[in-house]
Amino acid sequence: MIEGYVDRESVTAGGVLTLHVATRAPWFRVRFYRLGAELEFMAESGPFPGEFRPPPAHPDGDPGHASPARDWGWPGYRLPVPADWPPGIYLAQFTGHGEEAAPLRGLDAVEGHGREFFVVRARDPGGHGRILYKKSTFTRHAYNRSDAPGAERASSLYDNPVYVTGEDGGPRGHKLSLHRPGGVIDLAYWDAPFIAWLERNGYAVEYCTDLDLHEDPALLDPYRLLLSVGHDEYWSAAMRDHAEAYVRAGGNIAFLSANTCWWRIHPTDGNTAFVSDTDHQVGEEYPHLPATDQWWTPPPDGVGRPENTLTGVSFRNGGMWPGEWPGDRPRAGYTVQHADHWIYAGTGLRNGSHGGPPDALGAGTPLIGYECDGAAFAYDAAGTAYATGADGTPGSFLILGLYVLDPVHEDFHHLKWGHWNCPVREGAPTGPRAATMGVYTAGGTVFTAGTTDWPVICGHELDAGVTRVTRNLLDRLGGVRP
Repeated sequence: MIEGYVDRESVTAGGVLTLHVATRAPWFRVRFYRLGAELEFMAESGPFPGEFRPPPAHPDGDPGHASPARDWGWPGYRLPVPADWPPGIYLAQFTGHGEEAAPLRGLDAVEGHGREFFVVRARDPGGHGRILYKKSTFTRHAYNRSDAPGAERASSLYDNPVYVTGEDGGPRGHKLSLHRPGGVIDLAYWDAPFIAWLERNGYAVEYCTDLDLHEDPALLDPYRLLLSVGHDEYWSAAMRDHAEAYVRAGGNIAFLSANTCWWRIHPTDGNTAFVSDTDHQVGEEYPHLPATDQWWTPPPDGVGRPENTLTGVSFRNGGMWPGEWPGDRPRAGYTVQHADHWIYAGTGLRNGSHGGPPDALGAGTPLIGYECDGAAFAYDAAGTAYATGADGTPGSFLILGLYVLDPVHEDFHHLKWGHWNCPVREGAPTGPRAATMGVYTAGGTVFTAGTTDWPVICGHELDAGVTRVTRNLLDRLGGVRP
């Protein structure tokens, strides 16, 4: 078995990538691929001498688990990144002597063990493209169980987490190290198909990670549009600050994501780990309730900075699919509103003004979910939904599409209102909840898809309306015409 992780998940072209690898093989090689319209082989490096080190033990003493909170401390190997490698998300495939894996063929081969991803950033930011794609790496680490073939370690923020009390002067909460291995299921599911669609359609895009946005207040300056894609749940305060300043200054953001900005995180250990005070169990106990790193909850029980003020929507007014991930969800799509808006140009969709029922965007596809966000809303006299702003959604937010969710119940054949902790905090819903697609302008323009799986439907071109809306969005807010 061979496993590895990167020292840092982004590197500038011409810089040095450090890989940490553990294997019982006497030597190993690394194959590099770039995610684009296809999975493109870029290079092979090595051989490197192999060395095995076991994962650090979990503090609960269970030999079946490894610690998700500690740096795994595996041997590091420095590899120069060619200066002419284009911006993108890259895959490193580890192959050991005596257990050589076959070369990867096609985007369907992205998911698996014995590999890791990293971002190559442009040497001249904005020189390749004015759209910046943010890979949601903090969320990836929250769910990373560090499993391997034959080793279900089940160690993450959700599985056997480690809680730190903050008595050393650091933040209190569940701690996760970024220096540990894991699969790339999120990359394969959300990112690979959407990146392929972007490149097939001629969009020049540059890339960054959550940590890049956290560390660099000027990161967004060269770009016209920031993309948040898929599942983007964990944000630091600095990420919020930098994104909000960017919008105020006229920058645009497209949240092709959901469950977005639900928990605050605190990078620690030289930004190689983070802590978040969430309401996840440790064993049979809740270490600390209320969980003070929930963005929307008023202080002192939470941050008191609703995500709606940035995204326009929130998971507390949305919901999730309660069955297997990603699940065979309802396929009703978004009920169209304001069909004359530029976002719907060329789709042919109508909102009922023709005298018939309104059309649905993405009907027949699992567009809504598996998690989705919404805005508090009501209906006007004409039956059109509008955002009330009661939850922090900006007053200029225009609801373009709506899918009303069922309230919490035990029927596992519906998308349900609310994350499991929302009813605990808020009790019964005070109004209707709905997955919400919309847009507002406050300096720059912010669009939200309100659903995690927008990039999946667009990437696989499962609905012509969704792909056309995405084109309209990128062309107008990204300032590009492929």
